[in-house]
Amino acid sequence: MNLDARDIGAAWLGRDLKERKDWTQQLSEIEIQECVLASQRIEEGLSTEDLSISFHTWLPTLTARLQQIQNDLEYASGAVTLHGFPLKQVGRKNAEVLFFCMLEKIGTPISQSIQGDKVFHVRDEGYVSNDPRARGPSSSKRLTFHSDRCDVIGFLCFQPAKQGGENQIVSSVALYQRMKEERPDLLAVLQQPFWYKRHNVDSGNEHAYYQQPVFSFHEGRFASSLLRVLIDRAYDSGDTPEMTSTQREALDLIETWSLDPSMHLEFRQKSGDILLLNNFVTLHRRKAFEDHAEVEQRRHLLRVWLSMPNSRPLHPLFKSSYGNTKAGAIRGGMRRVGS
Repeated sequence: MNLDARDIGAAWLGRDLKERKDWTQQLSEIEIQECVLASQRIEEGLSTEDLSISFHTWLPTLTARLQQIQNDLEYASGAVTLHGFPLKQVGRKNAEVLFFCMLEKIGTPISQSIQGDKVFHVRDEGYVSNDPRARGPSSSKRLTFHSDRCDVIGFLCFQPAKQGGENQIVSSVALYQRMKEERPDLLAVLQQPFWYKRHNVDSGNEHAYYQQPVFSFHEGRFASSLLRVLIDRAYDSGDTPEMTSTQREALDLIETWSLDPSMHLEFRQKSGDILLLNNFVTLHRRKAFEDHAEVEQRRHLLRVWLSMPNSRPLHPLFKSSYGNTKAGAIRGGMRRVGS
């Protein structure tokens, strides 16, 4: 199927993305000052709710930028890195509040755990592999290219690792186009549903297993979705049909092409860098890393999952994991369990 004109801008190669204005953005001095003044109000007792309500009044210049970013994430490259957040000036505690309120101006934060956490601390928690709390972002290991269960994912870097931990992002739209040209036989497989096993930390999901395609179209709009670890767990469980050799070849080829330096962009987030990705047009991964011995110097990012008001419609098979597939609907994340 041919891409909708609204999705063409997300079909980029890594070397080209670096030159795009919608990708690399820098906070202006006025925007930085707005953040610092907002932080001072937080110190004076301003609540997160009050800041969110008055955000556009107290941070008008930054609000305008965030509105443009909201549009770029859906209709341009689907990837934005925003430099210059004044982390040292506002401090980590206030930065978490301010970052959350910034992202509220882009979309609706949704739960990332059964406890209902809307801000997730990405750091190596030292869990052993069979710990039920273990998940990729809570480790220091290398991750495969994947998407998260939300419209948009946002990161604020508090502290990079001592060594490693570089980010790599790739356009899933570009992967689709390459697959269409070079391996249409495997593209047909990737547009069929794959089995997923419910994540071990997602006990609020009533579906122990569900199915989703890697590449899909609905009402003309493209969407990709991939979390290989849950696919492998499903097919290794004995509760689903065995993965075919063709399915495995197709999934392996996505990873191989994503690792191609000509396709992805590699970068390292610095303290104060904000990264925003549309999960339906990008895949991302993180390299393994080594931390400092001192706790305060260890790699630490904040992560927020967003449901977007300008989001695309999704294939009906996404209902089991996203809850709602309509354009602009509140969807994705993890269902809260208990009080």
